[in-house]
Order: sequence, then C-alpha cells, then structure tokens
Amino acid sequence: MTMQPMLMASAVLCALVPISPIVHADDKALPEVVVTAAPFGSGEHAQLLAPARVLSGTGLRNKLGASLGETLAHEPGVSASGFAAGASRPVIRGLDGPRIKILQDGMTVSDLSALSGDHAVAIDAATARQIEILRGPAALLYGSGAIGGLVNIVNDRIPTELVPAPTGTVEVRAGSADRERSASFSADAASGSIGLHADGSARNAGDYRIPGLAVRDDAGSATGRLPSSFTHARTLGFGASHVNSRGHLGASIASRSDRYGIPTAEQAFIDMEQTRIDLDGLVTRPFTQAESARVRIGATDYKHTEKEQDGTPAADFSNKAVETRWELAHLPVAGWRGTLGLHTERARFAALSAETGRPDTVPVTRSTSQAVYLVEERDFGPVRGSAGARLESVKRSPEGVAPERRFDLLSYSLGGAWTFAPGYSAGTTVSIAQRAPTAEELYSNGPHEATATFDTGDAALRKERSRNLELSLQKNQGTIRWKLNLFHNRARDFIHGRMDGTRLDEEGSEDADGEFARRLWAQEGATIRGAEAEWSYNVHGEGPSLRIFADTSRGRLDTAGNLPLQPATRAGADAGLRRGPLLAGLSVLHARAQERLAAFEATPTPAYTWVDAQLSYTVRDAHARWTWFLLAKNLLDEDIRLSTSLLRDVAPQPGRSFIVGIRTSL
Repeated sequence: MTMQPMLMASAVLCALVPISPIVHADDKALPEVVVTAAPFGSGEHAQLLAPARVLSGTGLRNKLGASLGETLAHEPGVSASGFAAGASRPVIRGLDGPRIKILQDGMTVSDLSALSGDHAVAIDAATARQIEILRGPAALLYGSGAIGGLVNIVNDRIPTELVPAPTGTVEVRAGSADRERSASFSADAASGSIGLHADGSARNAGDYRIPGLAVRDDAGSATGRLPSSFTHARTLGFGASHVNSRGHLGASIASRSDRYGIPTAEQAFIDMEQTRIDLDGLVTRPFTQAESARVRIGATDYKHTEKEQDGTPAADFSNKAVETRWELAHLPVAGWRGTLGLHTERARFAALSAETGRPDTVPVTRSTSQAVYLVEERDFGPVRGSAGARLESVKRSPEGVAPERRFDLLSYSLGGAWTFAPGYSAGTTVSIAQRAPTAEELYSNGPHEATATFDTGDAALRKERSRNLELSLQKNQGTIRWKLNLFHNRARDFIHGRMDGTRLDEEGSEDADGEFARRLWAQEGATIRGAEAEWSYNVHGEGPSLRIFADTSRGRLDTAGNLPLQPATRAGADAGLRRGPLLAGLSVLHARAQERLAAFEATPTPAYTWVDAQLSYTVRDAHARWTWFLLAKNLLDEDIRLSTSLLRDVAPQPGRSFIVGIRTSL
C-alpha cells in the first residue's frame, strides 16, 4: 500500500479545522497499569510470583519494531533472537523458544515460533493496547511452556466494557532503512448492550540497509542492504460481546498473513497464514463465596510454507490447536483470596515435505495437556504472601513407530513482599517448575533448511525440573523510583541442542561438505543466574525525565560449559522532555562484548552502543487528537550483532534509520 496519499490527506484535514496544542494526557498522572496476565490482576510493581514490566501508550508506540522481539529488545532482562526482520522472538534472561510463552489477551498464540528461530510470532504489536512481560517462571497459570517467562499482548479484541462513544486510533508511518510503509488501526464502539471492536495492520518493508558487510571480515559478502531481509504482513480482527453489570459474553475472529525473508546464503523465505477464533465469558458473583467465574476458549489454524529463493516449496508446517481456560475466583476465606483454574490444550503439529507430503523433520504429533492450578494471596500486616501450585499431565502421540510419551508435572511457588516503609518493599519468591519436552526435542530426525541444521531428537528425554529463587527490592512511589531483581535458577535435566561439528547431507549421511550441521537434543544440569536494576525520575510527568537500567545473566551447563546464545551484559539510559504538546527523547543502550561461548560457538560478539531518538508534537481539533512523530534508530550507524541470534555472523541489525508518521485518535 502507498502511504504518501494517506499522509497528505491527514495533513490537509488537520489544516482545515481549528487545532490547539495539548498536554500528553495519555501519559501524564497515569494510574498504575494492571497486569492482566498476572494471577490477581494487580499493578506491575505488586507482582510477587514474577517481576513484571508493562509497555503502553506513547512508550509502546515509539518502541514498535518489525517484530515482537525488536519491540521489546531494550527492556530490562529482555533481548531478541534477531533471526530475521520478520522473525525475532523475545529472549528473557537468556531463555527462549519452548521456555517463553507468547499470549494474546491471556491465551496462547499457538504459532510455531517456539519451534525454530526462523518462525515468526503470529501476532502484531501495532494493534496492542499494552504488552506485559513476566520475567521468570510463570508456569503456575500458563503451563510448562512458560517456565522461563511470558509475554502477553493485550488488544482487548473481545470487549469487556461498553464505551460511551466510538473511540479509535489510526497510525501511518514510513521508514528509511527498510523502505517501510505501514498502517494500523483500532476501533471500539457500542450499540445498546453490545460492545464492538475492530483492528488491523499492514506492513511492507524491503531488504534493510546495513552499515558494512553482511559477513564480518568477508569482503565478498553483501554490503549496502542485507539480502532476503524483507517482510510483508497483514492482520485483521473483529470482536463483539454482550456486556452488562454481571459480566460479559463475546467472541472474536482474526487472521494474519506474512511473507518474510531468511537472510542466509540460501535466501529462502516463508509464507505464513493464521486464523484464530476466541470465546470469552465472565459472570460476577455466580454463587455464594464466588467472586467471579470465567471461561475462555481459543481455536487456532496455523500454517506456513518454507520456500526456496525461486519460490519452490520445500516444507509445509501446520499447527491446529484448541485451548480452554476455566477459572473461579473466590471471595476472601480466612483472609486468603485466589483463583482455582482448569487449563486444557490440544494440538496437532505437522512438518511435511512439500515434494512428497511425508513427514520432513518431525513426525505428525498430537499433543494434549490437562492441568489444574490454584493461586492464593493474603496480607499479613505489612507483608503480602502469595502461594500457588499446578498439577499438569502432558502427552505426546506421534504417528509412526516413535513411542508415545506422557509426563506428569508439578509446579509450585511461595512468595512474599514486605512493605517496610511507605512506597518501599522487599520480596522473595521460591518456586519449583517442571517442563515436558516438546515434539521436536523428542522426535526430530531430519534437515531444517532455514537453520541449516540436521536435527536429531531423543525420544527418551525426561521432564525438565527447575528450582528458582528471586529476590527484589524496590521503591515504587514518588518522582524517583527504582528496583533491583536478583535471580538464581538451578535446572535438572535441562534440555538443549548441541552441535558436535559433524556435517551431514540431506539424507543424514556424513559428508565433510554437507550443507547441514548435526544438532543433537540432550540433557544435563544447568545454572542460570543474573540481575536487573532500574532507576527512574519523573517518567510520566511534565518536564525532564530520566531512566537508567542495567541487566546481566549467565547460563552454564554442569559439564559442557556455557549455554549457547547467551545475552550480553548491558546498561542503558533514556532521557526525555515533555513541554505541553512537545515530547522529545534520547535513549542509549551499551552492550559489552559477549565472549562466554558454548562449546560449538566459534565467534564472540563485539560490544556495541545503540542510540535512538524521538520527537513528537500533539494537537487537538474539535473531534480528534493528532500526533506527528519522528523516530531515529541506531543513530551511530553501528554494525550491531546480537549474541542471542543464530545468524549473528551473517546478519547484522539494521543501520541508521529514520521513521516519520502521524497518529490520530478519537
């Protein structure tokens, strides 16, 4: 789509109506944002089971990237897998893939992004109201796939309250580094007791510009632009619900289509489609001692095709899943308030050769899980305690000769926060979390073109067990705020992929010139520990503001050295200024060289300094608010390689980029 006519039309419309500058009301004197993915729906500073971070409003809009990983990569404790512009997933405290769950409005996205780094997250942050990050184990509510944390994208597609008048937001933007042209919208309205919602987005971007060579120290590699780094995406969603004083009952449907390149030597690309249907019902005070009862059902039909550079299909992936959540929140009993839940998932995963139609890397596998969980919270004077447990049964049933596996999992947690002075608190959380091996870890046996690996699973893998300790200290009131988190995770039977240096051909035979590196799934003990610190001044107020943060984490296997793809130690600062309608900001993120390599990793990643800037001006006419914005990313035009990326040696991050846009909201 062409953005220029839309930008011109917006400018003309704004010039024809009387306008006046306004203060950023959406960011000034904000109440604490509720973390909807947390057990008790409280603010981000009140989370006991896992440290929380929420992005919303202008802060979220200014950090939007081509992928979810890019959008969140500068948050404390979060980095990005950086596989491709269209496929970059959040990495939380050095963990990613099947240990980090991605949710949409509290329900699993059910894509295949956890399977491999080249698979995109099937959700667009451009239409989100807020994004929630829970760092650390969140398996109590969301299962073993959240043993390392979760990200919840909240778009409120199913309305839970009625708006008194139609509201909405439209945004268009254009970028220089990748020739981006994008647009997004979100709208809410009501008719009687029926709430209505619609949202959508479109993004077209070409191969992005890089500061130097694609491959370090290889003068023959690409320069100028990174080949096969393009991305094209479309989303559209609708929702409606009946809302009254007792609760709501609604449904939504959404679709997404992506085409994005994989910047490896093969220059393959992926065509992806997903259709999703959700149902959500809640009733308050259904019976005595019950505060509310809620039922959510989600059905997902996902598929993507990996194609060679000339468009020839190589492999077809699909995942059809149904998820249900049944929750009953009770009124306080002896001071305890909490939620009892039942969670089920059923999925059919297939990875088939496009040429033969037979299983390509992983056999067709049906997975089911049933879980019951309970989380409780109680105040003991200045101390707030929290406890929870989850009992889960997971079954993997492959077609063919591979054995069926069943895993019984038990996760539990105990935490407390002591408010030792107004606005000051200290907290401790101890948890035990267990994870079942995924289908690919158990049954893989074949080549994966996009990652250039020949994956070999182990059907005898045991469940993964993790013992976790979290310590926190924070000041969460006043103009100056700060927080410190320390974590130590001790994993038993940690599942990891290791490469032994063997090259294989497509049939799995050893070949010194084979195009695939053998990757074996194995288990052993591991320790992951680290810290996050943040200090802020006047983040949402008028006038100058400042935020300083730092994070570090380190993961080691008991006998095989460092875990692969570990994040670099980082420190950053965001400085801002609000003066009426004007908002300006500068952010600096410095990452140290990452030289703690796994046994099979050959090259460290050098240090880098990432500098971004923003400038916006907001006015209001009789009907709407208009915001013009200018964003600058990687102002120093540095050659940035992410230590968490499989493609760090061949695919640097984009060079200097300028993004201009306009956003209007009712």
